[in-house]
Amino acid sequence: MAVVAGDFRNGVTFEMDGNVMQVIEFQHVKPGKGAAFVRTKLRNVITGAVVEKTFNPSDKYSPAYVERKDMQYLYSDGELYYFMDMESYDQIPINKDILTPNFKFVKENDMVRVASYKGNVFAVEPPMFVELTVTETEPGFKGDTATGTTKPATLETGAEIKVPLFIDEGDVIKIDTRTGEYLERV
Repeated sequence: MAVVAGDFRNGVTFEMDGNVMQVIEFQHVKPGKGAAFVRTKLRNVITGAVVEKTFNPSDKYSPAYVERKDMQYLYSDGELYYFMDMESYDQIPINKDILTPNFKFVKENDMVRVASYKGNVFAVEPPMFVELTVTETEPGFKGDTATGTTKPATLETGAEIKVPLFIDEGDVIKIDTRTGEYLERV
């Protein structure tokens, strides 16, 4: 079954010119004169590149089925990071180059989502929120509650983020992995 440009919705994936594209934004445009068209913003799911493109609403493309599987992060060994499929217990190595910068918030045994197309892994998505222990930060001072003031802190995964002044070493904090921001003390 073909994907028709007139039916584009956010998140739809399809093959175009040998690439796998995902619709990020779309807009159906019907100008006063001339034919209708679909204006889109697309992401190449393999490379991450974003392009803008207009389509004739009747353009047809082959659907692309991206497989997303929950896997457990086991450990890293140099350039390779190992993940386990929790259903089959198969372990797969993934090259460090595929991991996004926000992977620095993932610790061993955390669950992640591994995205692949035709068996080739192209992305590892960490959970949206993680709870990590602060291993190093300068001590806060009583009464030092200036709103919005932050200090650097190192987390158990080695990642560094900014935290409020009242956070101390040993505190467990919740982090949004998409932005790398401190959310709350747990």
